[in-house]
Amino acid sequence: MGKVTLSPSLTYRYMMTSTHNQPHPDNELEPVLEPSIACYLPNDVCRQARLSRDARFDGRFFIGVKTTGIYCRSICPASPPKEQNVVYFDSAIKASQAGLRPCLRCRPDSAPESNAWQGSSTSLQRAISLIEGGSLSGENAQSLTELSARLGISSRYLSRLFNQQLGTSPKKYALYRQLMFAKQLLHQTSLSITDVAMAAGFNSIRRFNEVFKSQLLLTPTQLRKTQKVNKSAETNSQGIKLLLDYRPPYSWQDIWSFYQLRAVDGMEWLNETTYAYGRSFAFSFNEQTVTGVYEVVPVKGKNQLALTVEFEQTEHIRYLHQTVRFIRQRLDLDADMDVIEQSFEPLQNLGMKVKQGLRIPGTASVFEAGCRAVLGQQVSVIQASKLLNILVKNYGAVKRVGGRDVQFFPSAESIAAASLDEFKMPESRKRALNGLGDFVAKNPFACPSKWIDIKGIGPWTIAYAQMRGESNPDVFLGGDLVIKNRIKALLLALSDLPDNNPFAIANKAEFTPRLYQTFVNNLAKQVSPWGSYLTFQLWSQNEN
Repeated sequence: MGKVTLSPSLTYRYMMTSTHNQPHPDNELEPVLEPSIACYLPNDVCRQARLSRDARFDGRFFIGVKTTGIYCRSICPASPPKEQNVVYFDSAIKASQAGLRPCLRCRPDSAPESNAWQGSSTSLQRAISLIEGGSLSGENAQSLTELSARLGISSRYLSRLFNQQLGTSPKKYALYRQLMFAKQLLHQTSLSITDVAMAAGFNSIRRFNEVFKSQLLLTPTQLRKTQKVNKSAETNSQGIKLLLDYRPPYSWQDIWSFYQLRAVDGMEWLNETTYAYGRSFAFSFNEQTVTGVYEVVPVKGKNQLALTVEFEQTEHIRYLHQTVRFIRQRLDLDADMDVIEQSFEPLQNLGMKVKQGLRIPGTASVFEAGCRAVLGQQVSVIQASKLLNILVKNYGAVKRVGGRDVQFFPSAESIAAASLDEFKMPESRKRALNGLGDFVAKNPFACPSKWIDIKGIGPWTIAYAQMRGESNPDVFLGGDLVIKNRIKALLLALSDLPDNNPFAIANKAEFTPRLYQTFVNNLAKQVSPWGSYLTFQLWSQNEN
């Protein structure tokens, strides 16, 4: 089937489809499809989109097929059904709640995240994040009342938010996400059924089997028998292997190069032949520190990264779901680049060339990002990398993971007590590192904005930590020297502009700091909430 070319005006709001025209082997139930909870996009846009199987829209919407009782991704390889047999949904959970089951060919459980609900409610976004992190599942699951209290709202209001935006309740949403992650593990790994249940947050095999069969009309064992475990994620290690789907464009080579220039020996490793990237990680979940290593490598010809995870302690497999979510966030796999890159128009008008698919390369923690920012003050990237290697070598722990010794980033406690005698740098910067370590050790969950009271920690350091450590999408570092020089170069390249042109600032005889600040403040508003992506675009421009 040939490609259908969409006009630029459709691309922004377009949600693609692909459907399954084959009857499901266990199709026993007639699904109930409620148009009121389906897709907010026009059907003609969806229809045009699904016929092209454009992977740029994978995960933005899903296709329910009334004749088979199945829902699919936009990239499903099956023959597309007739339009009268199709219903479009803007999320997989809505398709599931309508009585449909996920396609066994395109595996909607593996699709990139759909963010149609984002921006509608801060409380909903926070709730989704906490649920994805396991707040309502596992051994230490919270009640809905406890979750609501953390959000500062009532459980009744939280339930209403979920029903309005996702067509389901918080608990059903949590159960659905557990089930879909379990399905992904059954498809892609050779983990035992017991380990799959544990990794997905189920407290008993009996409960896992009951939920699985009631939702998918198959037992986990029956599904496993119909699948061949994917072998395309091979690496040199023997860890848990999964495939991480993303929505293109995704400029992995640029991200890989960014990591390479700043890599720490023993803590990070890169392969110039396969473009693999790996590193150690440590994060806290329910007062438990989860440690291990991960490695990702691009899958040739597919919009996927092959992931391998190894835990320091084998029992930490129960945190696999949280670990995969942690890695997806650090590699920024769920960003909608079509939407984000449209916000760059103000600087494109000045001549900036956009690198397609440039994401936010995250660090393993906000504390690590803060330390990188402090060491990077007033020095080159190469010099900052050397200083970071010294810090990790002298104060980081070495642990045995998967049969090899791996370096881990120093804890806040170790940096707080560090002498830092190994460094030839101003004493004020050493004290800033000690102060940062002391503050984070005492306040591990404090927002980086609280760091401002630490002597030697300024707004730039905090913003950098939020951007790379928290994956905050809206951090525009207009005060960064590299970005300042790049923007000035773009502005000063313009000529013969009328005085009423918003870029006529470049024609001033004196380009004052005040004029520049006015310009970047306006620019930050125009690109919000995607300032971090513009920051990386401008840094990337400087490297060319």
